[in-house]
Amino acid sequence: MRRPGPLPPPEERIERRPLADPEGLPPIQDEPRRRAPLLPFRRHAEADDDAYPSAEAGAGEPADPAAPGEPRTDRATGWADVWRAARARRRALRSEIRRFTARSRRRRTIWLVSIGALLLLVVGSVGAAYSPLFAVQRITVTGAEALDEATLQQALAAQMGRPLPLVDHAEVKAALVAFPLIETYTLEARPPHDLLVKVVERTPIGVVKSDAGFTVVDAAGVALSTSDEQPEGQPVLEARGGVTSAAFAAVGQVLRSLPDSVHGLVASARATTPDDVTLTLTDGTEVLWGSADEAAEKARVLLAAPDGHPYYDVSSPGVLILR
Repeated sequence: MRRPGPLPPPEERIERRPLADPEGLPPIQDEPRRRAPLLPFRRHAEADDDAYPSAEAGAGEPADPAAPGEPRTDRATGWADVWRAARARRRALRSEIRRFTARSRRRRTIWLVSIGALLLLVVGSVGAAYSPLFAVQRITVTGAEALDEATLQQALAAQMGRPLPLVDHAEVKAALVAFPLIETYTLEARPPHDLLVKVVERTPIGVVKSDAGFTVVDAAGVALSTSDEQPEGQPVLEARGGVTSAAFAAVGQVLRSLPDSVHGLVASARATTPDDVTLTLTDGTEVLWGSADEAAEKARVLLAAPDGHPYYDVSSPGVLILR
């Protein structure tokens, strides 16, 4: 690369001369450069308007100051302006957020309103159920045939006036236990004011003779009533071991399984074991029934057997034995 030569000395520099105009016009002279006016340093944000040149004023000439009492439109930005701008920006941001989250807020509102309504309904229902609006005002007893319905209602009178959910089942049970003829019972609340008591009475199968008289019992051996004379239509029961033995349980099962056409002919029933139940009919005929199995078939064989025999053995329905 070639190295440039040294610059000529200052006195040998070519002096710049004004160029002559080809048409004989005077040469163009360089105009003096205009310099911007020097502005004094201001400590405050609001400087005087006369220190800034206006667009219409000539170069280097100060602008006319604002007239007294007129608002200043070109003052510098202060803290109040910054605060107002920030507040406007936050307001606009919140508006955008609300616009973009309107659907989710609407969905959340629907959920909250639905849950609130459901809770209000549940609380209102529970409160109403335990209030006097649903108090017991009428007790109805069904299923009582041998028992007097009015007597049962009088025994349950303590439940009157109580809200249906607060009916005391222990008190009801204690009141109904006093009636031995009741085997089971159920309570049913029927708003707004009805309490329904369904009872199932025990079915008497016969009487047990003792020194106290004739005691009516059911298949479980529960004593229902006692009288001095044998009740009509109730056979006399005898079982080795008493009413708590397996023999008595077999007698009870046999008597409960008999059809009405045969049950009305039985005068007494006895057993020493669960498999040798013997029935005595009203005409003195004895029937060896055996166990409680195949009761319907045994009854059919007995009714189809020829009359005039004092003894029938139907313990095996397939083989009828006559004596």
